[in-house]
Amino acid sequence: MQIVMRAGPGVFGALALVLVLAAITFSPGEAAGQAQPIAFPHKVHVQDYRIDCQYCHSEARRSEYAGIPSVTRCMGCHKITAADRPEVQKLQEYFNNQAPIPWVRVHKLPEFVHFPHKRHVRAGLACQTCHGPVETMTVAERVAPLTMGWCVECHTTRKAPVDCMVCHR
Repeated sequence: MQIVMRAGPGVFGALALVLVLAAITFSPGEAAGQAQPIAFPHKVHVQDYRIDCQYCHSEARRSEYAGIPSVTRCMGCHKITAADRPEVQKLQEYFNNQAPIPWVRVHKLPEFVHFPHKRHVRAGLACQTCHGPVETMTVAERVAPLTMGWCVECHTTRKAPVDCMVCHR
């Protein structure tokens, strides 16, 4: 006696769904705590030395993007401060080669989303609202989902505009 099992289209559909859900669930996403070319301890700079976020991310108050500080900005302090440390020596190498640091992006929104940092900064919103407790992080990671629902909930709570064209262009 031979038993033959046949799978119909429903089984293949269910299997495909399981595989897609597994890929979404277990995919690393956007640089969630990924290693960077230079180990930058936000905790040391923000919590220990009390350097304001906007000192390094100065574009946040006047632009759509907060921006990543240039090597020159970093070397403004590190020509003298902690120059003997291995990570600062890596920084010095980028500076000497006049090369930008190839940081791995942690926070990225879809192309169709317009997020002006300057509006949020001028409204007095703390950077931690969207970026999480960066001041305690040794490796930057994405904490908030930054989904449309998450943003709309924040806008609704703070009585900020929820018109589609405010964020979508």
